[in-house]
Amino acid sequence: MGTKGTATRARLIGGARELLEAHGYAGTGLNQVLAASGAPRGSLYFHFPGGKDDLVTAALEAAGAEVGAALADLADEAPDAVALAQRMIDLFTDRMVGSDFTKGCPIAATAVDVAATNDRVHEVCTRVYSSWQRELALRLAAEGRDPGTADAQAWSALSLVEGAILLARATRSRTPLDRARGSVALLLKDD
Repeated sequence: MGTKGTATRARLIGGARELLEAHGYAGTGLNQVLAASGAPRGSLYFHFPGGKDDLVTAALEAAGAEVGAALADLADEAPDAVALAQRMIDLFTDRMVGSDFTKGCPIAATAVDVAATNDRVHEVCTRVYSSWQRELALRLAAEGRDPGTADAQAWSALSLVEGAILLARATRSRTPLDRARGSVALLLKDD
């Protein structure tokens, strides 16, 4: 694929990512993606011959990798697991507030929308969430938690964060995320 083809594919993925995060799977149509990306219609099926599901999975994987890379950077900078989880919350809070509550977690709207009914989307959502959880679990284990405890605490922290994102978006208020910062400190405190 040439430079132009790579750029067109990236625009399609970018357009899909924006729409999926704001509107979920059902609220994201291919015509909307084409309009948002400025890509020609023929390019969609050239780059994503499987149609919407191919595009959606590529968009979710790209969004998941972007957040995963940000979490890896935060893990390098954070002094401990609590700070890492709080900085994760800050990352999502900044996305949400900066978008006037149309964004937050780039996976959540689609996961809630179709992960239970669409196996391809379910697999991608599972992979992405697992990679984020693993980043936190590794940090907890490095601080001396046994692997089972680290794994369970990381899933609990991620659940807390995702729940706060949902509530913040639903209430159009950052308060649930601000409160999650304190709650995650209690959840992950080293006994």
